[in-house]
Amino acid sequence: MAESSPGALDKMLAARRKRLEETQARVPLARLEEAAATRRDYRDFMGALSGQALRVIAELKRASPSRGLLRREYSCRELAQGYESAGAAALSVLTEEDFFLGSLADLEEARAAVHLPVLRKDFILDAYQVFESAAAGADALLLIVAALGDRELRSLLELCHRLGLASLVEVHAAEELERAVAAGARIIGVNNRNLKTLEVDFETSFRLRAKIPRGCLAVSESGIRRPEDLRRLADAGFSAALIGERFMEASSPAGELAALLEGAGLAAKVRH
Repeated sequence: MAESSPGALDKMLAARRKRLEETQARVPLARLEEAAATRRDYRDFMGALSGQALRVIAELKRASPSRGLLRREYSCRELAQGYESAGAAALSVLTEEDFFLGSLADLEEARAAVHLPVLRKDFILDAYQVFESAAAGADALLLIVAALGDRELRSLLELCHRLGLASLVEVHAAEELERAVAAGARIIGVNNRNLKTLEVDFETSFRLRAKIPRGCLAVSESGIRRPEDLRRLADAGFSAALIGERFMEASSPAGELAALLEGAGLAAKVRH
């Protein structure tokens, strides 16, 4: 898929809807609701991102729409344990199959290997997927404002809250941020990548930071590659940074995370 394809988000959402229909035909909603209702082992995603020091959400993903295959050797267990030992506050696991080559099995494997809270990163479009996420062991999930209507966003947020799942509500523009706040978002992620063009502008985080209400945790996503980037985000008042490709392209993702935290002067502040 071309990196500058104007229909990137639409293509990804269409693929997700097709996959969702197939899954719904195979796995009854009642089974997922029952599993979600009996779950008691949620880990505190919001708490893991709180505190004075900037935290890092380290991401596991095999591929991306803009870069293709990122990593051939992909052991979720080893990656997750490496991230935890290097100082990650939480994990993000891509579960989307068509463009990121992920799966719910990746999330289950990663979570079983660590004590960190784990975010399911996918295109969540339906309540079915919220129950699915809870049943699979996710502690939080991503809700993308650009992919949802106002009523859908509010409904999904309320369901997550009722089940005990945290929600990272992702925005890319001021209008989306206003919608996220109006829907009741408590953790807001600013994606520096435009999902319609797949282009990255790190300055997006700083343009939107002042518009994020004081009571919300602010997370910067995409395009974060240097210690200086982390220092700038910390100075701007961000609580966390979500980083994926930088680590996935490194020979040692855990080593890259440790070096990034060390270079930003954050290593001693985020050790568990």
